[in-house]
Amino acid sequence: MNQTRRTFLKKSTALAASSLAVNLIGYARNTDRDIIGHGDYRYRVNKNWGNLDPDKTPVFNCHEMVKDSKGRLIMINDEVKNNILVYDKSGKLLDSWGTRYPGGHGLTLAPEGGEDALFITDCGYFFGRDNKWHAQSGGIFKTTIDGSLIFSIGHPSTIGIYKPEQKFMPTEVAVAPNGDFYVADGYGSDYIIQYNHQGQYIRHFGGHNNANPDHNLNNAHGVAVDLRQPNNPKLICTSREDNAFKFFTLDGKYLETVQLPGAYVCRPVINGENIFAGVCWSKSKETGKRFDNSGFVTILDKNNRVVSNPGGTQPEYKNGVLQQLFQDGNTFYHGHDVCVDEDHNLYVCQWNANRTYPVKLERV
Repeated sequence: MNQTRRTFLKKSTALAASSLAVNLIGYARNTDRDIIGHGDYRYRVNKNWGNLDPDKTPVFNCHEMVKDSKGRLIMINDEVKNNILVYDKSGKLLDSWGTRYPGGHGLTLAPEGGEDALFITDCGYFFGRDNKWHAQSGGIFKTTIDGSLIFSIGHPSTIGIYKPEQKFMPTEVAVAPNGDFYVADGYGSDYIIQYNHQGQYIRHFGGHNNANPDHNLNNAHGVAVDLRQPNNPKLICTSREDNAFKFFTLDGKYLETVQLPGAYVCRPVINGENIFAGVCWSKSKETGKRFDNSGFVTILDKNNRVVSNPGGTQPEYKNGVLQQLFQDGNTFYHGHDVCVDEDHNLYVCQWNANRTYPVKLERV
């Protein structure tokens, strides 16, 4: 088990055992600054958006959110009373469903023939009735937009590409225009596994111990298909412990690394010419070490240069090299995902955030 997840298990167990209530201190954070971000990407923080009655509609870790073709905001969390929450843009709850994903982690929209489908990723970590964290192999579930199962994919040992004892704890799925999809085994063996639209295996790449270390992935937490250059599609893979995004061709050939020093980035989210990402931890300026209850959002432009860090320090380049990024203020607990609406507002899901609901950042 990697150090990231080991720390998570220890600290989250203590947190969950001590209290199931929302920590009101979480709502008080950000009293020192209501507008965050830099340049053309500045936002007003709204921590009341989407708040629900935790007795009726609880959340645990709010992991990821997507916008469907009807403009609804769909979020996954690992509370099995309601794994999926469906909001409108005002923050009103429209629907909730899902009780079978105790490790509910990744959520990806997959348009098909004019209809929306979802890929749900269960990473395998879950909080049991014994008030302890447990780890098991995860899985991928393709569903209709309202949760009916289309197919599922389990441990890759069943098709001979992993050994039975090899860890498979997937965190994310990305879908290409031809229907191929890519599974990021971010808490398992750090491979990216490519399947066709029917769920048949094509190839896998990444992992560890490649002859060229650039091909390695270290906590392959997220993956996205990059179509910003339509004639040159790419795959963006998170290497979170390296504070980096790595770019590959759609058939798994390494292209380049974009270093994001100090930013433990989660899923890359492409909107227009930009990449948005939640940053799950920041480093301390004093010690240089990662610290808990930290994080921010980072935004990259079409050239993959950081242009704004809402909740973080202003990006600075020296001789073309991005300087260390840090949290600035204390707006976020562990930014985990960013969803962008048509008005360019952001919705930030947070992990290990005392059961708080998503934070809305209103573009100014």
